[in-house]
Amino acid sequence: MVCTQTYNRSRFKRMSTLQGKLRQKIKGGQYYYRLTIAKGNRKEFSLGTTDPDEACQKAEELDSIWLAPTSEVALAQMNAIRGFAKKAQNITFEEAWEKYQVHPDRATPHTVEERIGYRKSFDLFRQFASGEIGPKRSNRPTATCICEVTPRLCEDFSSYLKTTHLSVHTHNRKIKRLRKIFECLKDYYEGENPFRSKTLMRNEREERGTVVHRQAFTKEQEEQLLAVLSDTDPKHKLMNKEEIRIVYIIGMFTGQRLKDCVLLQWQNIDMKNRRIWVKQFKTGKEVTIPIAPDLYDALLEAEEWRCDQYVLPKSAARYNRKNAEGKNVGNNVIDIDVLRPIRWIGLEPAVEVPGRKKKMTVYGFHSLRHSFASFCAEAGVPKATLLSILGTESEIADKYYTHVGDESQWKAIEAISNRSNTSAQDRVEQAIQLIEVRPANLSSEDLIQRIYGILRGDTSQSKDKETSS
Repeated sequence: MVCTQTYNRSRFKRMSTLQGKLRQKIKGGQYYYRLTIAKGNRKEFSLGTTDPDEACQKAEELDSIWLAPTSEVALAQMNAIRGFAKKAQNITFEEAWEKYQVHPDRATPHTVEERIGYRKSFDLFRQFASGEIGPKRSNRPTATCICEVTPRLCEDFSSYLKTTHLSVHTHNRKIKRLRKIFECLKDYYEGENPFRSKTLMRNEREERGTVVHRQAFTKEQEEQLLAVLSDTDPKHKLMNKEEIRIVYIIGMFTGQRLKDCVLLQWQNIDMKNRRIWVKQFKTGKEVTIPIAPDLYDALLEAEEWRCDQYVLPKSAARYNRKNAEGKNVGNNVIDIDVLRPIRWIGLEPAVEVPGRKKKMTVYGFHSLRHSFASFCAEAGVPKATLLSILGTESEIADKYYTHVGDESQWKAIEAISNRSNTSAQDRVEQAIQLIEVRPANLSSEDLIQRIYGILRGDTSQSKDKETSS
């Protein structure tokens, strides 16, 4: 009995020196060892034994992981300990894609286009890794299976993408897709995700000097667009021209994107209370917008051809067209339709940019969204009201509401300096105006001082003027 108590005390003392916690999930079951490793990551290891002494021995071996200074060192020590090593399986790229498709953590894009994009990005990397595409040199690393993919190979692939004249956004999207795919395939290679490095991504500032920003239409240009789309202009012919005209009117008076306008349904329109409800396809946000008089008249025209749920049935049918893979191809057809009127009024929709394969769009249907924001800013509409219509914290709003902030900032500077930011010519005109409309109770001496203050840009003179009046 004494020997048993001494033995138990010895085992308890041995367990108390462990860096982690030794436990059984069920009484009499196998032991587990919970240990916190580098950077505060908590790991629990199955020790594969029900014997407490053997469990203590295995736990002591794992304590070396607790002392590891970094996660990389801890991982190497885990692989070195018997019973915890994992040998990477030698699977081909095609087998890897099949395993990725059934992985529970795989990406689940909402569109067919993005699902196809994942496969294309993976195939592009496979072609590069095998040497089918990319630079031809003797010391270039290659790979025929997943376990052979290294961070060096991924760096070379990123460098290759930079030579294909892709935009920064497209480049980074391909890298992010591959990072997600390899994260799901981590059971088939050793070490960290080879696409984990941030150096594989490009910086958006690379395009700061070359990016062409979308332009807004002026009121005159919008009127020209409606004029060339009217029935009274037989010179310009376009399929479903009457519907494209109403698409433009919807965009002008709602600020919504092309897809939201083309696929607008009657069930989302309240003609009696003159409001439109839109659940935006891109963001999923719901917005309600009052129906402007011009838009109301256009919707009355559309009611004459009403045949299904869509306000623009012919254009909606063209937009919803898909190919054999299920990818939408009708959106490109409608894009072409809405770009033609822009060319008719003398504007070039896209321009070439150095370093890019594709042209960058300057004017398009999305320009109506910019125009909407611009007109609201000029009219003094609060920014929050605009965002409630656009449906998002849009950079478009920031672009056109910058001048509002500038005005407030200038007022702040004037308040602390008592100096105006008006030009010399403006101050001269103000002085002349004061002479012409001189108040009857203003003496000649006060008049001279007032004129002197205006010419100096002294805002306090203006305040005195307001007080005296």
